[in-house]
Amino acid sequence: MADQPLTSRGAATYQRILDVATQEFAQHGIAGARIERIVAAARTNKAQLYAYFGNKEKLFDTIFFGSLERIVNVVPIDAADLADWAVRLYDEYLRRPDLIRLATWARLERRPTGHLVEDHDRLEDHKLRAIAEAQAAGRVRQGDPFDVMALVIAMSMAWSPVSNVYAATAEEPAETHEQRRTLLRECVRRALAAD
Repeated sequence: MADQPLTSRGAATYQRILDVATQEFAQHGIAGARIERIVAAARTNKAQLYAYFGNKEKLFDTIFFGSLERIVNVVPIDAADLADWAVRLYDEYLRRPDLIRLATWARLERRPTGHLVEDHDRLEDHKLRAIAEAQAAGRVRQGDPFDVMALVIAMSMAWSPVSNVYAATAEEPAETHEQRRTLLRECVRRALAAD
């Protein structure tokens, strides 16, 4: 990827491309996304997009890795309270369903098995260490820290856009979300309580 623009106008164009492309990729995936739609909606041109990102795949990677970083930063793990972490993840998926859709497209079109990204250690190491420390302190059930993390994330995604049962939206009644949060919190707490 080329260096980010230095001028405020270039930075604004760069951000518009990211914002529009995020929605384009979330809706259509990597193969279905169209550069023509992105540049038209971002009020720029292909030359500018390619100068910033190189190609469509690198644009997707920039957006996707940014979305993974966002989850880590916006919803940091609290291994002392994995139930609360699950609820905060649930809330973030309601706010930003595009983040889940991007991960789904990456899984469908890029990596059908194994880790979703090559650089998973950088994104997961601190989470796994936190879970292992909580296990050592007797606060979390024993088991592979990765599997514990995967279980909490999967439970938090029960009503997300990748649910095979029901995809929730932020527009649903607040009471409905509160009932789900309560259920999720209790299920994670019981499932992962130390023996």
